[in-house]
Amino acid sequence: MEGGIATKSGFFLFLLLLLQNLLVMASKFLPSRLPLPLNSPRFHRLPSTNKTMIPIASFSSSSPSASSVDNSVRKQEEEEEEELQEKVAQALTFHHQTKHGFANYARGPRGLDWANQPNPFRRYISAPLLPLLHFPTNKPIVAVTDDAPFYSSLFHSLPPPKPISHSTISQLFFDSLALSAWKTTGFSTWSLRVNPSSGNLHPTEAYLIAPPIQSISDSPFVAHYAPKEHSLELRATIPSGFFPNFFPDNSFLIGISSIFWREAWKYGERAFRYCNHDVGHAIGAIAMAAATLGWDVKLLDGFGYKDLEKLMGLQFFPDFKIPSRPIKGKFPEIEFEHPDCLILVFPNGSNPFDVNYKELSSVVNEFTNLEWKGRPNSLSKEHICWDIIYRTAEAVKKPLTIQKGEFLVDQFKSSGICSENSYKGFTIREVVRKRRSAVDMDGVTVMDRQTFYQILLHCLPSGKGEKHRRQSTLPFRALSWDAEVHAAIFVHRVVGLPKGWYFLVRNEDHLEELKMATRSEFKWEKPEGCPDDLPLYKLASSDCRELAKRLSCHQDIASDGCFSLGMVAHFEPTLVEKGAWMYPRLFWETGVLGQVLYLEAHAVGISATGIGCFFDDPVHELLGFRGSKFQSLYHFTVGGPVLDKRIMSLPAYPGPSIDA
Repeated sequence: MEGGIATKSGFFLFLLLLLQNLLVMASKFLPSRLPLPLNSPRFHRLPSTNKTMIPIASFSSSSPSASSVDNSVRKQEEEEEEELQEKVAQALTFHHQTKHGFANYARGPRGLDWANQPNPFRRYISAPLLPLLHFPTNKPIVAVTDDAPFYSSLFHSLPPPKPISHSTISQLFFDSLALSAWKTTGFSTWSLRVNPSSGNLHPTEAYLIAPPIQSISDSPFVAHYAPKEHSLELRATIPSGFFPNFFPDNSFLIGISSIFWREAWKYGERAFRYCNHDVGHAIGAIAMAAATLGWDVKLLDGFGYKDLEKLMGLQFFPDFKIPSRPIKGKFPEIEFEHPDCLILVFPNGSNPFDVNYKELSSVVNEFTNLEWKGRPNSLSKEHICWDIIYRTAEAVKKPLTIQKGEFLVDQFKSSGICSENSYKGFTIREVVRKRRSAVDMDGVTVMDRQTFYQILLHCLPSGKGEKHRRQSTLPFRALSWDAEVHAAIFVHRVVGLPKGWYFLVRNEDHLEELKMATRSEFKWEKPEGCPDDLPLYKLASSDCRELAKRLSCHQDIASDGCFSLGMVAHFEPTLVEKGAWMYPRLFWETGVLGQVLYLEAHAVGISATGIGCFFDDPVHELLGFRGSKFQSLYHFTVGGPVLDKRIMSLPAYPGPSIDA
């Protein structure tokens, strides 16, 4: 165990004094309670959802005078701009209202209603169930094979692509979204999954949209993935020309949706944040599993919300009127699935290809006429509707992007290397399936400095030797925008590196802006032994364990690891420039980054966990941020886990017969 808190550092004394002031003046950080309502009162019915992102005006020979047309166009543009601003304002309102402060947490239930805990497994009753294959996971059986290469090798290059088959599709889901184990103690039994989730509540659902696959379907189809059974539920067959007309050979789609109620049951209005963290974790998990098979992945981000809804067969959920305040009652409509994103999976090294979103949207619009099989199961008998979640979900729905042209896929870039020996020789399957969220850290485990640097090199978006901005390394290459998320790091137990606060700049175009936005006392110096292509900077040297603990809702886990961090997004400027629909995507990026930290920790023989509970504005105050230019969205900790020997582990398959 390391010694007590250092007292010789003047900056650390400054931090402690600042923390005391924050505690005294906590009311300064109370989130706003002034929600900005939108005009649309219903789910899935925003009039603007299908409009293009760039307004297009058309004229005819019988149109009025040029001046009246100009005025009409100008008025339309002004109305559209006002609507866009209202949506950004709603996203900002939600974000500030759902902040935790020292004296006040975001609104949530005052206790857990165990009788109405949501069923963690969505099923489509009466839909045909198509079993998938299972794969060996035990250490004596696992070997380095084509379907289970070394974990660290994937960051250097992708293997040759495998064909789409019953086996490869089974492997993709088995190593990304399947169950990983069951846990039991006393009278309680619950499941764990390969993809992590806030509170192990799993709001994320997945859909496979694919061409014909032998032993699964003779026709192209849409299927829902059922993780408990590791099976596909066939929802619909789709037109035979869909894939050959629009996508390269040997490609398919994975749709991701969220059930907000699953997270809101426990976390209240802050749940919308956590659902989007989990979307990011799922994207990262799918990207890693696909890479094992030689497949590349990319978000098809030109699609609009309505297109995704029809493509996944989610348009049949009933509408629900959003109340003006949180209310409790029986609202089966609240269990609807919110379509988040669509992922294209295609062979690594594919030639460039065109994607015509306008024509695609027109074809997908006809999916409403398909014969959709199965009806969704009920998850709870009673619910609490946190109105601001659904109001914000309306505001951040992405419209269709009308564009035609080459689909941009960046060349695969390998991540930097400084300590390949840090990894324990695990295969990718061992790492992804044995990943766990640590519930406690031992406060003793230390990490070598080179291991710390190696982990951070795998957290960078652009690869070795590149200026970091474009996301082209694994798994960040799945995202369709330049990096917007950085990491403010508390170093606690890294041998050869002074304790203190550091900053990892993941988009170097933001470096000068970050320096100006943070405290003038910060040094912004490269630490000793730091690789040249790792944009890591030391801000201040001090023992920040107590500070990290207090800022992460007084949780010991933030101070008892080797290091912890806050993921800082380039926030309001991104929303203003690109649109309110970037709000959830910023959380997706933090989830992908968190997935890398999870896997890296397990690959070097320790553990990690995400921390969704932290005091937002005190973190910003400590960094020196003013306004909403930069915001902390997700915290994380990495270190030696404490194992609870009272909890017994059971195999993922076959599991018990309960929905847990």
